[in-house]
Amino acid sequence: MENILAGLCGTSPEDPLPVWVHGSVGHCFNQLTLNVIPHVILAVVSACFLGTPRSGSRVPCRPGWGCRITASFVLAGLFLADTIPVTISRQELGPVYLEVLANGIATLTWLTHGLALLMLFRSIHGSTRGPVALALLALLPLPSFVITLVWYYQSGTAWSPAHPAASSRFAILCLQLASLLVYVIGYLLPTTGRQDFLSINRSWQEDQLISEPGIPVPDQQGVAEDGESWLSRFFYIWMNPLMKRGYEWKLNQPQDVYVLPRQLQAARVSDRFYSCWQKKAVRHQVEEETVSLTSPIIAGGDGSSDAPEYSSHRTQEAVQLFSVLHAAFGLRFYSLGLLKLAGNLLGFSGPLLLNLLVNFMESRQEPLSHGVLYALGLFAGSFLGALLQNQFSYEVNKVMLMVRAAIISAIYRKALRVGSTSLARFTVGEIVNFMSTDTSRLVNFCLSFHEVWSLPVQFAITLYLLYQQVGVAFLGGLALALLLVPINKVIANCIMMNNKEMLKHKDTRVKLMTEFLCGIRVIKFYAWEKHFSTRINACRAKELQKLRAIKYLDALCVYLWAALPVVVSIAIFITYVLLGHQLTATKVFTALALVGMLILPLNSFPWVLNGTLEAKVSLDRIQRFLELVDQDLEAYYALDSPSGTATAMEMRCAAFSWAPVEEESTRQPSSTGTLQLHIENLSVRKGMLLGVVGKVGSGKSSLLAAITGELIKQGGQVYVCDLEQGFGLATQEPWIQFTTVRENILFGREYDARLYEEVVEACALSEDLNILPAGDQTEVGENGVTLSGGQKARIALARAVYQEKELYLLDDPLAAVDADVANHLMRKCILGILKNKTRILCTHRTEFLEKADALLLIDSGRIVKTGTPADILPLVEAFPKFSDMDKRRKDKAPDEQGQEEAVETEAEESTPNHHLIHKEEEKKEGAVAFQVYKAYWLAVGSCLALSILFSLLLMQASRNISDLWLSRWISSISQTANTSVMVCSASLPSPELLLFSVVGLVSPIQALDTTPVPSNGSPDVNFYLMVYGSIAGANSLFTIFRAFLFAYGTIRAATVIHNQLLQRVLKATVTFFDTTPTGRILNRFSSDLYCVDDSLPFVLNIFLANMYGLLGMLVIITYGLPWAGLVLLPLAALYFSIQRYYRRTSRELKRLYSVTLSPIYTHFSETLSGLNSIRAMRATQRFELENQLCLEQNQRCLFASNTATQWLDIRLQMIGVTVVTAIAGIAIIQHQKQLGNPGLVGLALSYALSVTNLLSGLISSFTLTESMMVSVERTEEYTTDIPTEPQDKLVQVAADWPSQGLVEFQRVVLAYRAGLPNALDGVSFTIYPGEKVGIVGRTGSGKSTLFLALFRMLELKSGRILLDGVDSQLVGLEELRSRLAIIPQDPFLFSGSIRENLDPQGKRTDSELHEVLEQCHLQDAVTQMGGLDCELGEKGKSLSVGQRQLVCLARALLTQAKVLCIDEATASVDQKTDQLLQQTIRQRFADKTVLTIAHRLNTILDSDRVLVMQAGRVAELDSPTRLSQKDGSLFQRLLHSGQQ
Repeated sequence: MENILAGLCGTSPEDPLPVWVHGSVGHCFNQLTLNVIPHVILAVVSACFLGTPRSGSRVPCRPGWGCRITASFVLAGLFLADTIPVTISRQELGPVYLEVLANGIATLTWLTHGLALLMLFRSIHGSTRGPVALALLALLPLPSFVITLVWYYQSGTAWSPAHPAASSRFAILCLQLASLLVYVIGYLLPTTGRQDFLSINRSWQEDQLISEPGIPVPDQQGVAEDGESWLSRFFYIWMNPLMKRGYEWKLNQPQDVYVLPRQLQAARVSDRFYSCWQKKAVRHQVEEETVSLTSPIIAGGDGSSDAPEYSSHRTQEAVQLFSVLHAAFGLRFYSLGLLKLAGNLLGFSGPLLLNLLVNFMESRQEPLSHGVLYALGLFAGSFLGALLQNQFSYEVNKVMLMVRAAIISAIYRKALRVGSTSLARFTVGEIVNFMSTDTSRLVNFCLSFHEVWSLPVQFAITLYLLYQQVGVAFLGGLALALLLVPINKVIANCIMMNNKEMLKHKDTRVKLMTEFLCGIRVIKFYAWEKHFSTRINACRAKELQKLRAIKYLDALCVYLWAALPVVVSIAIFITYVLLGHQLTATKVFTALALVGMLILPLNSFPWVLNGTLEAKVSLDRIQRFLELVDQDLEAYYALDSPSGTATAMEMRCAAFSWAPVEEESTRQPSSTGTLQLHIENLSVRKGMLLGVVGKVGSGKSSLLAAITGELIKQGGQVYVCDLEQGFGLATQEPWIQFTTVRENILFGREYDARLYEEVVEACALSEDLNILPAGDQTEVGENGVTLSGGQKARIALARAVYQEKELYLLDDPLAAVDADVANHLMRKCILGILKNKTRILCTHRTEFLEKADALLLIDSGRIVKTGTPADILPLVEAFPKFSDMDKRRKDKAPDEQGQEEAVETEAEESTPNHHLIHKEEEKKEGAVAFQVYKAYWLAVGSCLALSILFSLLLMQASRNISDLWLSRWISSISQTANTSVMVCSASLPSPELLLFSVVGLVSPIQALDTTPVPSNGSPDVNFYLMVYGSIAGANSLFTIFRAFLFAYGTIRAATVIHNQLLQRVLKATVTFFDTTPTGRILNRFSSDLYCVDDSLPFVLNIFLANMYGLLGMLVIITYGLPWAGLVLLPLAALYFSIQRYYRRTSRELKRLYSVTLSPIYTHFSETLSGLNSIRAMRATQRFELENQLCLEQNQRCLFASNTATQWLDIRLQMIGVTVVTAIAGIAIIQHQKQLGNPGLVGLALSYALSVTNLLSGLISSFTLTESMMVSVERTEEYTTDIPTEPQDKLVQVAADWPSQGLVEFQRVVLAYRAGLPNALDGVSFTIYPGEKVGIVGRTGSGKSTLFLALFRMLELKSGRILLDGVDSQLVGLEELRSRLAIIPQDPFLFSGSIRENLDPQGKRTDSELHEVLEQCHLQDAVTQMGGLDCELGEKGKSLSVGQRQLVCLARALLTQAKVLCIDEATASVDQKTDQLLQQTIRQRFADKTVLTIAHRLNTILDSDRVLVMQAGRVAELDSPTRLSQKDGSLFQRLLHSGQQ
């Protein structure tokens, strides 16, 4: 170093930088310290401002900026000019190289500075003076100028003609000073006021944001990162306001978080991804030149460039998702590798310098400047390394966000476009899993990818160093290490296999849970909770069994890697001795240190590989989904009508099926369960009303699906007029979105008050809306849980009508409503507001079809007959008994009519007075409560938990003791060899260090053998080795002990937590399920439990290890260098405050992230369930946009939370850098004062080098643990806070109770929830044993509520219900419900065989089951499907709605209950079947009490008595004949309106 300086300055090496020469400042010192260094600082800071983005608004020019910019560029030119005289006149003006160096740096500096000013001037700073720091730094070189000026003046060479070069340099110097003066004046010129600046600032922000489509940005939000200087980017200064807000508890909703930087915005990312996808697709199908003609239809009418995507599926090879990701984000992602590489290499610099430093401490000869240089080097290396590593992880995080956005939108987009037949291969749960689990695995791969190449590089470097140490002997150890790799591979494979299995079981369990939650009411009615809980627990047990295997295998893995260093080093030593070398202590430490380094890459490699494999599995799963065949409307529909323009829809010789052709041929002929639809010739004129009739399962709904393109067409032609427009579709099971009633009806169209009113009136919704708490602004629950069946159907109908399409497909919208409303719908809606549209109406309520223009009779997938209503109706129905068809409302007295309007009251399942029924998902504030940790501790078990902590302590202690032992061993050698080592120490690394340095070993130590070190007698070496070996052995023992204990404990916790959660949810009240979206409950059972099973233990393990590691390190450092305590204390305080600041914000951000995550999945599963409607009404584009907005919200929170981690990391790294530098400084001071033991110093320093990793590891693992604990918190919240049904039994009842079937209601009062009007208001009546009673009343009059009260789904406010004289409140719930039978309104089937569906407890014989099926007219259908054990699919997909209803009836027949409740059970059944059913019910339940809620009055005309409900009270109760004859009775009016 001295020589270099001396050469540069032309001085002697003894005193290379003289400060004072001949009475003035030394020229060299002046140039280097007062000229070069200030310029470098100015250059670095200026460079930080080069990234400042331009402001959009034109900033008026300020003269000051002009002066400064000009001055900077002039100065750059002058310094450049100054080098000319220097190089020409050589040596006479001081050393050439020094001058060239100084001038070159100055030129670059002022250029940079000028550019930075230019950028600032064009940015929002243009109206201010810009940053003060810049202006001050520009004055730093001034002292150097002044000193040079004085020197010229003293030496008198300023204007001498003898020295032309000197004179010209003096002139240049004067000009430089003048330019600086101009610069200062420019800075001082007045600028605009602050106020003005603010307004410009605002306009700049708006300009930045408005250009971004679809993402509204309120005033107060900043955009993250964009427009920040480099300095701010490196240290995340732009995050400070957000961190502060989090610390003050002000982060309450996603809107409080920064907007994403432009390059990360979801819209942008997905566009980029799609354009790449398109390019690939086009490349795959060059042979297919035609651009799809129907692309505008699918794209939603804008004819966007999506065309190639749709036709592409015909080509053989699908586009690979991976190659598209590679094309879209590859370049950016791979280039980050350079950052990683630089960071890793800097990582090696620390140990090297550490080695040199300890050497310096050992020898007393080296000059002090060396020690200072080494310490500075340590500082610079660790500082730069920290910066690079931090930027690397930040950038990788950004790429991960992009990949996530791209994949989620791709999956969503695909789901919207896939044909529903091919979509049926996956359950909804699986598809949602693609979006959650699989995507996150793929995204995590971005991290492991860079590890894949960087680990081998580290490995190679270390191996080379090891070779330098022990020569060929290292192969012995390496062979052993490599032997472990295949073993590890085997273990990893086992883990993978088990993981796959476990995920399968998890899928099944979540699917079961979904079914359980969807059918919760029915399950409670039937008292089947036990059955479901055993099924779920069986799945869970299988899942846990696999989990157990995974965890134990993991523990084994961990143990193997922990034991590896010891075994490998011993192997190396043995080989070395066998090769005939003498083993010295130096060799031992060096080898140990290096082996320790080897282990790290070897250790993390399996994990990285595992992550990669998991990502591969997930990639394949998503790929398989993305390869599904899209709906190809172009191939499906003919483009022009075969028979003229008047046709709205036409089919010729068309054949359709639900299953793709190739699948059908492979099936066994027996199971041709899927319906085929054959339509020879069907043509629908524009504007006609076509009725479609046929028995249950004859293919009515399939016909509509065929028209909308949801089926697979196997031949023939389908033509639909105005395809782009889509259809008005009202499906049989109404699909209701989770939003307000108005949003449901508008479905994305503009609100047009007049049309809206008309539609609401036509669909008979006006009265319902008046009743709902907030009118049409009332939120409907998920799938419309808070509405009655009739209201759902009418809202779905209103949605279709409001869309104003040309062709309407109405699938039995009249089924779920009562006669009066059905009449209204027919008159006002189907024949009213829609009278000029083309309508195809499927229905069983044939009395309404007389007005149709034509009817189709369908049977088993073929059109049997077409004709006028007069021809066809007689074939279908038993005509109504009354012939007075013309008796219209006009006969009634006007006041009666008014009365009737008032009958409609409180909707059947009303919502709370506050119209948003869903309580927003709770976001717990503040730290995770101690309660939660306690809950987890208890779940593990106290004894177990304590023993885990103790084994950890032993493990850490044994590890630190082994290090201390080595250091002692070294010191002992040092003393014996001290005399001889002194001589050669300058040229050789000390043995001291070899242990700690990680790479302290670059200079080969063979040289040591030549020095006269007395070889330590082997007994000595043996003794030390023995002790070391036994300590290491103990350590490995503790390790294995800890690993297995930990695995055992966490699995135990997982088991306990799931059991508690499930038991609690099973017992929850119905109200809880109504007010909580299923997605939220499912979240607890899927992602939260996955956390508790898998992620929490993993993170907790790391956290505990880090904590103990940090403790061990502090102990060692303070033991080795007590003075370091002075530095450590303030740093500890700083550390504590930073992490507290960070954790509060981070926690809020994580919570916001999980709260914004639910909507993505909820919206997705909602989309999947309403796909047909969304596609038919051509709303796919809007849904895609909604998905993008949900995603954007979520990504904002995720980005902020990731950046907060980086913000913390860089601050911790700085703490680490301070510790290392401080310890090095203290060591040097101790060395000067002749104190301290180099061995311990080396140990302390080597520990200090890892301090940053430990610190950041500790916080990140702690925060991770904390955020994983949130999952425990959420499950805990459900296990403690859910309202549960009363579980107590106060009376023991007889086994055959109720033996008679006497039902008495005594003044029953009931409300759905506190604060709501009473749904039953003092109801009293008695039903005698064996009586058949029909219950009628307008929608919402409390009919279904009677059943809810009877089954105690809701607890009564007051009054009693007696069954055979026993108060039902006193009977245990399970007993009560299992003794009553019900046929609920929504038929609920769960996946499983028909046998399971009929008789989950397995109490009945096959013959009984067959008999029941026979009576319900299902026998044929079941045998066709393959008998009792054929699977039904999710929600009973393989049966039509009517058939499902029949299965529910069969269930009721099986329970030999004395009381049967029927709720509109025959609404979706055709009349013939209906009559057969009525007959069955009459025969089978002759001696039982039957309560029937009916909408078709003819179903209850033969009952013993009729109960007419009105507004929650009993209005009339008498025999039907008497009531129909009694004038003015409500029943009479209902009858008449039903007959119209």
